[in-house]
Amino acid sequence: MNALQNLNIEPVENDELRKLLQYNINQKTKPVGSLGFLENLAMQIGLIQQTTTPQLKSPTMLTVAADHDITAEGVSPAPAEVTWQQVKNFLNGGGGIGLFCRKYGLELFVVDAGVNFDFESHPRLIDKKIRKGTRNFLKEPAMTIQECDRAIQNGRDVVASLAEKGSNVVGFGEMGIGNSTPATALLSVYAGIPVEECAGPGCGLDREGIINKAEVIKKAIEKHGISDRPEENLATFGGLEIATIAGGMLEAARQRMVILVDGFITTSAFMAAYAICPTVRDYAIFAHCSGEPGHKQMLEHVGARALLNLDMRLGEGTGAALAYPIVEGSVAMLNQMTSFGEAKVYNVADKLGQ
Repeated sequence: MNALQNLNIEPVENDELRKLLQYNINQKTKPVGSLGFLENLAMQIGLIQQTTTPQLKSPTMLTVAADHDITAEGVSPAPAEVTWQQVKNFLNGGGGIGLFCRKYGLELFVVDAGVNFDFESHPRLIDKKIRKGTRNFLKEPAMTIQECDRAIQNGRDVVASLAEKGSNVVGFGEMGIGNSTPATALLSVYAGIPVEECAGPGCGLDREGIINKAEVIKKAIEKHGISDRPEENLATFGGLEIATIAGGMLEAARQRMVILVDGFITTSAFMAAYAICPTVRDYAIFAHCSGEPGHKQMLEHVGARALLNLDMRLGEGTGAALAYPIVEGSVAMLNQMTSFGEAKVYNVADKLGQ
């Protein structure tokens, strides 16, 4: 199996459509450009859907969970069992992601990509478990190439199913104690940034803990080296949830869906997807800039601007859920805001030739 076969992600650029969208945006009753980045969002979504009247349908949040044996190296202050406990919490509508999805109208599903626990079936749980956590990548690759490929394919399959049911906007979040360590490793590997410049506290490490975390990652990179194949680096240093999200993002772009990218760990998955197929960037909206220090570097690496900056670092998809109303607002502006002609308001832009 090769999860990257049949991965045809088309660029969204369409010069004629861009001109039409820009004209429509400029005809709204406002000074040209006065809604700032909201206008950019409307343009992007119109180009993704190849229409001047885009619609957001059945918005869905996928919170993908897995465990990590790298926690044996003291890289997280939280015990591993918090992963499965939080998954149960999310399935019951709890946690930040349960609240914000309910508040802002996203349908939440939790994907078990590799949690060290056996869950009972649940209508909101999607079982894509490959193994009960990744291996300790200080000692051996986190995943085999085959396991990583399966995780990517699992992500693609889940998102393809959503698209088949009519969803055209999907947010991604994660849950996994210790997963800021693989995310930091991937940032260093993909962006070429020294580990000590991008390691942060994760879910609460003190200064000594951050130093230890950086040393663990540095030793692992020295041991395994860096491949010129992005999926091999993902297998070596990543996580089952990270690979699953990367696959989901690639499939979402293939399906011409709007992708809502959450914080630090989710953006590490996006970095993997971006390294595999750069045109995935056209379909991604970056919800917020995390309080985790390395997230700003991730956003810079992929040339992204975040919608929000609230110093959040909860994960789960919470930032993406909070940003969704802004995305809705951009589409509403394009489709529903009155034009100068409709409102019979003097249009300065027409007189200036804008």
